[in-house]
Amino acid sequence: MKIAVYGAGGVGAFYGGKLAQAGAEVALIARGAHLEAIRSNGLEVRSVAGDFRLELRATDDPKEIGPCDLVLFCVKSYDTESAAAMLPPLMSNGGAVLSLQNGVDNEKKIEAVTGKGSVMGGVAYVFSTIASPGVVNHTGGPGTIAFGEMDGTESPRAKRFLEFALSAGIASRIEPNIKRILWEKLIFICAQAGTTSAIRLPLGDIRTTPESYALFRALLEETAEVGRAEGVEIRDEAIETILQYIKALPEGAFSSMHHDMVHGNRMELEALHGTVLRLAAKHGLDVPATRVVYAILKPWAARNLRADS
Repeated sequence: MKIAVYGAGGVGAFYGGKLAQAGAEVALIARGAHLEAIRSNGLEVRSVAGDFRLELRATDDPKEIGPCDLVLFCVKSYDTESAAAMLPPLMSNGGAVLSLQNGVDNEKKIEAVTGKGSVMGGVAYVFSTIASPGVVNHTGGPGTIAFGEMDGTESPRAKRFLEFALSAGIASRIEPNIKRILWEKLIFICAQAGTTSAIRLPLGDIRTTPESYALFRALLEETAEVGRAEGVEIRDEAIETILQYIKALPEGAFSSMHHDMVHGNRMELEALHGTVLRLAAKHGLDVPATRVVYAILKPWAARNLRADS
């Protein structure tokens, strides 16, 4: 199976490395110092499940790779449209783009370039970041990928990738209602990223402070309300399931948004809390917790954007 990983950061490089270990022909699309380090020294993955190093093809030009069976699309949400414009050379007849991104509208943006029915939605349950150029640090999470066709069908290409992912030790599953799964991840991320970034303390402190825990729950409930207004079948037990899940997370757990904020990187604020605010306004809903968290984090997002430009 020929696979391109577009956006070979913490998540993309981790999964790309696992798939390559299982025999896939994997090429990484990266940029800057990270790309140069992979070219010079290979990809190093430091993982709680076992470290490994691989020599993989790496480039910043999709045309050097050519048509693939699958493109794992792992760029940050603010780069979706610019990266999607570079996808056509990677597309094969019957091939697919599998988006593993934060947010709920990336698939539509990608399809606008690659064509209707060319994109599968997906959610990666993993904590993995770039530790240094060429080095990825996988610190936890089940490592699962939940994915599926946007129209709910169980396609041959989805089944093929599922078989390959399972052979790579990635405990994946096909989801018939991937839109709901994307929204339920957004619910979780808005709470986890919102609180750890705004409070600037890890999840353990938030769980044990009643007022902060109430803010966490309010963010969950507001995002769920907006999702239901959008016509998404959010499960009744979704919020309680998330609250049970966070009890099992390490006390020192932060979020990728907090990592980006304190390291001066661009933040996905608009794809997360910004989306909730815009859709809430569309439906006439009041989301005060989201509004406050967004107000706290927007100056950070603006500062980091200036620094990144």
